[in-house]
Amino acid sequence: MAYATIEDVAVRWAKVPSEDESALIGVRLGDVERMIRRRIPLLDDLIADGTLDVDDVRMVEAEAVLRTVRNPDGFVSETDGNYTYQLSQATRAQELELTPEEWKILGYEFGGGMFTLVPNFETEDAG
Repeated sequence: MAYATIEDVAVRWAKVPSEDESALIGVRLGDVERMIRRRIPLLDDLIADGTLDVDDVRMVEAEAVLRTVRNPDGFVSETDGNYTYQLSQATRAQELELTPEEWKILGYEFGGGMFTLVPNFETEDAG
């Protein structure tokens, strides 16, 4: 079960989600939680011992899900006659993903390679 809730996403969205949107949000929260746990298997322990702030985890999960529910089809612009509506490229996320900044909040930073993640947690035995 995700740390963020449907309500966490709805408050950030400033909208009461429909029944279908709530169902989508619930599923996507489970998805983002699994994504995080693949990289941080000891997530619960890190929150329990204060290494990670539970509110930061909620924020990251809710923001990642919010990007997909705001724009589930990934549209960047729409035109109808003389009217054009355009979204920022940052809001076009159709696929669920965490940004490098969000991974950093969770204690991971991108390393030397383009797709390399390295843990950023202090250990007691530095060897």
